[in-house]
Amino acid sequence: MTTARLPLFPLNSVLFPGLVLPLNVFEERYRAMMRDLLKVDDEAEPRRFAVVAIRDGHEVAPTEAGLPDGAPAPEPGPTAGFGDDPIRSFHQVGCTADAATIRERADGSFEVLATGTARIRIHSVDASGPYLTAEVEELPEEEGDEAATLAEGVLRAFRAYQKRLAGATERSLATGAELPDDPSVVSYLVAAAAVLDVPAKQRLLEAPDIGSRLRAELTLLRAETAVIRHLPSLPATDLTRARTHLN
Repeated sequence: MTTARLPLFPLNSVLFPGLVLPLNVFEERYRAMMRDLLKVDDEAEPRRFAVVAIRDGHEVAPTEAGLPDGAPAPEPGPTAGFGDDPIRSFHQVGCTADAATIRERADGSFEVLATGTARIRIHSVDASGPYLTAEVEELPEEEGDEAATLAEGVLRAFRAYQKRLAGATERSLATGAELPDDPSVVSYLVAAAAVLDVPAKQRLLEAPDIGSRLRAELTLLRAETAVIRHLPSLPATDLTRARTHLN
C-alpha cells in the first residue's frame, strides 16, 4: 500500500474526480495551507491537497457570535469545528484536488480554482501543524460489470432528469449539450450534477467500481425523475452553476 501526506480541506460537500472546485479561502488555517501550496513549483508537480466531506462538524469554524452568554470562545486552530479527534468528523473516502489557480487578495484571503483528480482513502489525520494533513491512499478505478452499457442508460436517464428539472423550475438547461461517453467520466459527472444530499453523493463516491456507481445512479435518477413528475413545484438546483465554498 502506497500512501502520501497531503494538506486536508474538509467541506460540506463531496468532490468527484474531474469536477471543478472554486474556493473562497479566508480562515487562517486554510490561508496557511494556500501559502504553502504557492511554494510548490506547479510546473514540476501539482499543487495537491485532499478534499473530504464532513460527516459531523462545521466547514467554517464557530465564532463568538451566537454563543450563549458565558460560553467560552472557541479556540482557533486546525481542528476548530471538528472536535478532539477530527478523523471521526470526516468521511473516510475523499478526492485529491489540483489547485490550478491560487490568487491572493489584498486582505490576505485567497481565490482558488481546483479540479478533482482521484479518489482517496484517509488513514490518519495530523493536527500538529497550522492546518490538518492526512495520510491518504489513492483508490483504484475498477470498471466493474457492464459499465459501458450502464453509461448509455445513465445518460438517457440523466437527460430525462434534466428536462424534468428544467420544467419544474421554468429554466432552460443545456440538455442538448454534448455529454461524455466514457463510463468513468459519466459516473462522476452525473454524481456531481444530480440534486442529492451529501450522504447520497458520498455513497456514489465510495462505490467499489464504475459499474456499481452507474447502476446506483440509474436507480436514483429514475426515482428522482418520478418524484419531480408528480411534484412539479419541487425546488431544484441549477445544474449549470457551481457554488463557491466559503472557507
